[in-house]
Amino acid sequence: FDTRQAIAYVFDALFAVGALDVFTAPIVMKKSRLGVLLTAICPPEFQEACETVIFRETTTLGIRISMQQRTVLYREIHKVQTKYGEVRIKVAKTGLSIANVQPEYEDCAQIAKANNISWREVHRLALQNWYDRSIAEN
Repeated sequence: FDTRQAIAYVFDALFAVGALDVFTAPIVMKKSRLGVLLTAICPPEFQEACETVIFRETTTLGIRISMQQRTVLYREIHKVQTKYGEVRIKVAKTGLSIANVQPEYEDCAQIAKANNISWREVHRLALQNWYDRSIAEN
């Protein structure tokens, strides 16, 4: 990759064809050359499309492929109101116990931009409202 913009473009293209996640890491390759390790995680049915994007949009001459198992927590989507608007909250559970509670990034970002406030403030308000409601219900 020559530029950060090129990497961002590859990320967008990979997500558009079905990648679940994409990330990079700086590496030192053979002959002590600096490089970027690009990792795209995708279901098998999107592998070919992701390969096409990588070959078309990068300078790589080869792609290593590995299959991995994935364990995911059960999730519920709740909605809370903040003084700036509604935010979806992802609640992850293990059995009956709550393992994690996170406001949806996109909702927080959209509200923050629309109201000219920080993303962190929207995130904080959404979590606070979810916990307040959760305590009141129990």
